[in-house]
Amino acid sequence: MVWPKERAEVGMIRSVIALLGRRDTPVDGVEDYCTFLGEGLARRGVNLTRIRVNWIEQGWLGALRQLRRDSKKWREHLVLLQYTALGWSRHGFPVWAVIVLGMLRRRGVRTAVVFHEPYRQGERSPRLIDRIRGGCQDWVIRKLYDRCKTPIFVDPVATIRWLPKGDTRSIFVPIGANIPEPAVRSETPTEKLGTTKTVAIFCLTEPPRMQTEVGDIAFAVRRAASHIPQMRVIFLGRGTPEAREEIERAFSDTAVEVRNLGLIGATEISETLACADAMLCVRGRITPRRGSVMAGVACGVPIVGYGGAAEATPLAEAGIEFVPHEDREALGAALTRILEDPGLHASLRERSRRAQQKYFSWDAIAASLAASLGLTTNTIDNVPGRK
Repeated sequence: MVWPKERAEVGMIRSVIALLGRRDTPVDGVEDYCTFLGEGLARRGVNLTRIRVNWIEQGWLGALRQLRRDSKKWREHLVLLQYTALGWSRHGFPVWAVIVLGMLRRRGVRTAVVFHEPYRQGERSPRLIDRIRGGCQDWVIRKLYDRCKTPIFVDPVATIRWLPKGDTRSIFVPIGANIPEPAVRSETPTEKLGTTKTVAIFCLTEPPRMQTEVGDIAFAVRRAASHIPQMRVIFLGRGTPEAREEIERAFSDTAVEVRNLGLIGATEISETLACADAMLCVRGRITPRRGSVMAGVACGVPIVGYGGAAEATPLAEAGIEFVPHEDREALGAALTRILEDPGLHASLRERSRRAQQKYFSWDAIAASLAASLGLTTNTIDNVPGRK
């Protein structure tokens, strides 16, 4: 598959500032993205400095005054505003992101917006407050698109439905895994773990969606366990500590070994995924914005997940078995095939290895961004403003 080159020229840039909103907890995927991107750019001789608009501690007026002072000397830099709804609002009304961008434009600062969320959050809800919140987010996203120099999407531009026909400003730059790539990928992980087949689950959604996800996982694993005598399922990452009781109930009458590692370090995540035989992704349809999926690709673990949103993206080249959305039977059948067929298992691992190298490594991502934005290799002094 050949992916079209998407490019927007902004001139040669001296250095880059990644502008973030509030910090997410317990982990901040956007901050991790900026950290890994910065390391990739640094290997190309380009400096990236992270600066946070600290409106939680300073309040919005104080944070804007601080930003106004800092941005006086930013004209020779490119500012990448990192957009998520909750990065710029406690309750999902991120109008302040538009105000921040407007301030930077008045300063004459060259701006780009990285849309980590190109759509409103969540599904459309019948509740009035949710409809108002969603409408606000849609308005903010379009205003940011209209007013920034370069819109950057982590989904292919052709898949963003609301973009105007014939759009030439937007560029597509994939995200990568917010964990270190394993130093050595295990091609035959079961050799290390005996005959037990291991299935990894990285992250769960908050209730009430969590109960559905655990139910889908339990159904698929039970289906596979009816064909495979020894199985282990490992839960790790965000949402898994809160789901401990639900997981125990779902697997209480099975012989499947269950481990819940909860929140663990990035290196341990890499090692756990790299040694798994398969990974289940049931947090809705797989998209290129799903960090847990990108982690699985980086670690070379075969993935089974719900299709419908990633087939026209570079993820189509990775080692992912897509099944119809919320089809538990298909989910279990695909998992069973991967665990029983060594040839399929090896093929999926190799596909992910190639896709990771081609699209999703941070070196590939940094190279794509640098080429699209005209970033220049140089030696940089510190960026004026906060560290």
